[in-house]
Amino acid sequence: MPTLFQISIGVNSGSVGRIAEQIGLTVMAQGWNSYITYARNCVSSRSKTIKIGNKFDIYWHGINTRLFDNHCLCSTSATKKLVAQINRIKPDIIQIHNIHGYYINMKVLFNFLGNFDIPVVWTLHDCWSFTGHCAHFDYIGCEKWITGCYKCPQKGVYPSSKLLDRSSRNYKLKNKYFNNVKNMTIIPVSNWLGELVEKSYLKKYPVHVIHNGVDIDIFKPILDNDDIYQKYNLYDKFILLGVASKWTKQKGFEDFMLLNDIIDHEKYKIILVGLSSRQVKQCPEEIIGIGRTENINELVALYSASGVFLNLTWEDTFPTTNLESLACGTPVITYQTGGSVESVFENVGIIVKKGNIADIYKAITKIIEKEKAYYVDNCRKVAVTYFNRWERYKEYLDLYNRLLK
Repeated sequence: MPTLFQISIGVNSGSVGRIAEQIGLTVMAQGWNSYITYARNCVSSRSKTIKIGNKFDIYWHGINTRLFDNHCLCSTSATKKLVAQINRIKPDIIQIHNIHGYYINMKVLFNFLGNFDIPVVWTLHDCWSFTGHCAHFDYIGCEKWITGCYKCPQKGVYPSSKLLDRSSRNYKLKNKYFNNVKNMTIIPVSNWLGELVEKSYLKKYPVHVIHNGVDIDIFKPILDNDDIYQKYNLYDKFILLGVASKWTKQKGFEDFMLLNDIIDHEKYKIILVGLSSRQVKQCPEEIIGIGRTENINELVALYSASGVFLNLTWEDTFPTTNLESLACGTPVITYQTGGSVESVFENVGIIVKKGNIADIYKAITKIIEKEKAYYVDNCRKVAVTYFNRWERYKEYLDLYNRLLK
């Protein structure tokens, strides 16, 4: 039976980790063996899991990144052990997700992949693979990545370097090593990202867009939300929900603060999920701040109880939070940015120009004008029709089978 080996920073945790888990479930349902790696955050999985490195490796990699802009140029020993495990398992397909995150040495990995004659599929969840430093550049409108990065204006943004700027060197190294694989297919998760790849140094590879999917059997409307209403005292409130794995200015944290200043607190309640402990303390008392949670049941209940999901991100590729909200029957208001708009159809939400808080407020009032039942039915239909994870991740299985033939 065929074997799939996925390289991921996490398993069944966070959006990328859950995507890796769901791809594994999809191929196993067809009789494949499935392996998934992780460097941190491994939640229970039906795939065989492999740990990459340890806390010291990640810590040392982080220091080298912060001081010397050496991201993905450390973790040498951990990556050599990973390569040895791949050699032992001898998979039929290698599926890569994000390799940034302080756990992989790109030289070691891609030198190996260049000499290991099996198909490689690389899913791009952001833009890091074709820049000299950053994972996103939409926020500042930078286009240096098209011809060659230098004097990075986002040196202090993840993966942050506080001392040196080696964006020019890193750009050249990525170009060299990432173009060293004989048989690789690039999978952008949105049409927007796919168009960027076609302009980058990765354009020689076949590009096949596969949108993210969502588990519609887990993320589904819950009609009885008394537990959530009671827990957070939400009776008679129209809930404005925001969810992120990490909240930053680019993710819209400050925009929610501005929105909080103009809404009627007798009528509305903002809930933000995924905040750090420091951000929870920073939130105004009117906002309910919740830390990062792996409690999917509570997340589903929050989506279902909310009147609208607000995605005020200034840069994103194709956020799964939009899909989770739609699957739970809740409309989405998103900024017009990246691939975030590709899941927000006319009857399931509203698209607003970035940073226009007044228009966000107007969009909220427009959503209220229609009954929630209208949105529940339409949102659920869109999620089931276009973003059912079994259908989306079957595209990976179909691609794997074509590559093996």
